[in-house]
Amino acid sequence: MLTSKQRAYLISMASKITPIFQIGKAGLTPEMITAISDALEKRELVKISVLKNCMDDPKELGQTVAERTRSQVVHVIGKKIVLFRVSKKKPAIELPR
Repeated sequence: MLTSKQRAYLISMASKITPIFQIGKAGLTPEMITAISDALEKRELVKISVLKNCMDDPKELGQTVAERTRSQVVHVIGKKIVLFRVSKKKPAIELPR
């Protein structure tokens, strides 16, 4: 689990990145889950945009993606979801204690 200090640190980092995935009308597909998992392994911090034509709740989508990718939801604000997972191969983000 992330502490509030770590969460705040990750939120500040996420504010500088652009969303690399978009969830639209089709919702979550197995291919998208795999792609998000791969991106988390490389980047550790990923921002996802939920499009207006997606009828699912962004908070529920965030929880579902986090469960399926074994990551943590850092932040859900509006239609943006931020996920974090420590890389198994090359951890790059050092969290404050």
